[in-house]
Amino acid sequence: MVVMNLGDKIPWYSAGLQFECLHCGRCCAGPEMGYIWVSRPEIRRIADFLKMPPKELKQKFLRRVGFRMTIVEDPHTRDCVFLQQTSQGRGCAVYDVRPAQCRNWPFWEHNLATPDTWNSTGQGCPGINRGELHSPEQILEKKENKKWWHNEPK
Repeated sequence: MVVMNLGDKIPWYSAGLQFECLHCGRCCAGPEMGYIWVSRPEIRRIADFLKMPPKELKQKFLRRVGFRMTIVEDPHTRDCVFLQQTSQGRGCAVYDVRPAQCRNWPFWEHNLATPDTWNSTGQGCPGINRGELHSPEQILEKKENKKWWHNEPK
């Protein structure tokens, strides 16, 4: 559990924010090109999940940008390569082992900068401003959960 210090600056969303994932896949879709950063432990987990060696995963689904690795996107749609059509609609083929960046959506720094950026993000994400109310502490915990696999049951 993350506890906020009283000396911390109070965020504009101190009353919390509503968000409910509707599993529409828009957060994983183009048209803009972006980066889906993955760490070494996440690469290992995704490779294990797909039953392939990490080296093969890197060759097929990742690319290097500077010193980091990112999941490749479809060159035509700019969708994440793991965004696939399912019987329920569009979904992530590696959802159970998706990277921290995906798990933290929509609670990214940029989206939380101001009420305007939050509401602007909501124009593309129908789950923003609806559903469960997330407290500032829950939002901070989600933002800082970069090593999510440490929280998995053994």
